[in-house]
Amino acid sequence: MRTFYLLLLSAAAYGAEYTIDSAHSAATFGVRHMMVSTVRGHFSKVTGKVSYDPQNLAACKVEATVDATTIDTREAKRDAHLKSPDFFDVAKFPTLSFLSTKCTREGGKLKIAGNLTIHGVTKPVLLDVDGPSPEMKSAGGVMIIGASANTKISRKDFGMLWNRLLEAGGAVVGDEVLITLDIEAKRN
Repeated sequence: MRTFYLLLLSAAAYGAEYTIDSAHSAATFGVRHMMVSTVRGHFSKVTGKVSYDPQNLAACKVEATVDATTIDTREAKRDAHLKSPDFFDVAKFPTLSFLSTKCTREGGKLKIAGNLTIHGVTKPVLLDVDGPSPEMKSAGGVMIIGASANTKISRKDFGMLWNRLLEAGGAVVGDEVLITLDIEAKRN
């Protein structure tokens, strides 16, 4: 399954810089299983930085890293298989990463293009962003923002080729993976 990672955000503040709050952020994914259901999972450790100026989207920058060893699909045996060389190969590739290349606004929605690296393979992706939220003060007195982003990838494009054919036709693991990044970030 391909979840890669990644993320996105922007802020309501002019030219602000933020650090992703790993305790309140996650990268989640969904992939078809045996053509009948969708298996969902998440990575619990997302870190990185975001620079955002709504008046100058050319200056927008997002850098995010996902700890691949934190994969959790609520099934220990499946998680162990996903960590193996058949999928993420976390011993060799312990992180997933995203680095933005361009931020635009289309139809009122923020779009963030960038390079996603999974399993040692880097491919361009486009994140569709919901948000960012208005900046607000947290209970701890820190200014925070949040956003969610979605993209779809082909796990095969990232070198994750393992599969088994079903007797009735089709495959055990689908190729298309929906990735959602839910990010909360603290102003620096």
